[in-house]
Amino acid sequence: MEVSKRIILVSGMSGAGKSTATRILEDMGYHIIDNYPVVLVDQFVDMIEVSTDPRYSYIALSTSAEDFPIFSRKLNGINASVSVLFIDASDSVLLNRYKSTRRIHPLLLSNTANTLEEAITEERHRFKQNLDNNVITIDTSFSSEKEFKKKLESYFAKKQIPSFSISFISFGYKYGVPLDADLMIDVRFLPNPFWDEKLRYFSGNDKEVYDYVMDKPETQEFIQRLLAFTDYAFEQYTKEGKNHFTVAIGCTGGQHRSVTIANFLYDVYKERYNCYLDHRDQKEWLTHEEA
Repeated sequence: MEVSKRIILVSGMSGAGKSTATRILEDMGYHIIDNYPVVLVDQFVDMIEVSTDPRYSYIALSTSAEDFPIFSRKLNGINASVSVLFIDASDSVLLNRYKSTRRIHPLLLSNTANTLEEAITEERHRFKQNLDNNVITIDTSFSSEKEFKKKLESYFAKKQIPSFSISFISFGYKYGVPLDADLMIDVRFLPNPFWDEKLRYFSGNDKEVYDYVMDKPETQEFIQRLLAFTDYAFEQYTKEGKNHFTVAIGCTGGQHRSVTIANFLYDVYKERYNCYLDHRDQKEWLTHEEA
């Protein structure tokens, strides 16, 4: 049966950016449904199945941690392309956001928790019990709104319903690891261009650094072994029906080795899959002006 409708079930940690996500999705042309009564979920599913209203061809349904498992279960198997989007951020970032905005966490309002720390821990526990491998997770800990929008557009552009897509994210361990990684690759064992003063203030986006890293025998053996694994893994995840897979590649500062390998992997797979490339810590890169 032809699938002509798309539903994004949007949820996530309070303070991580769920409201921002729905606002961006609305700008992209999605019909936003927020705080829909969970007791009416069956009527909602029936409406989606039979409606010919073009407004309901693309829907973003925003839900809380409490209602998320019910909506997720009810939407499973309906005649529509259903994606689950989980907006996340590290606990420390969430704490800082709440303290800076002076907003009150929903679980504090409901007296479910006594402190902000308890509220964040409890909410994360609730989600952990109900998230599966097919969830698309976006970590906003280090993202600007512009970067956040770019990610959403890469996953949910209305022009097509993508099948299997892959994000390749470079990062520096000194700035923290990405929370949304399905596979994390540590390339700190590769030769480091940082120690070459002529290359220090360049990045893996520059040919000089890229060639320095890729031409090393250690790198050549590593990528041969890595591609044997990723070729097989991506094929299996596609067969399994997984929608999205995030590969995070890390080195010390996220400027040279990780950027090189992320660029390489993106170039290898961009013709086979819907791929997205993000150099997360680019704003931290050393530049010639700092020399």
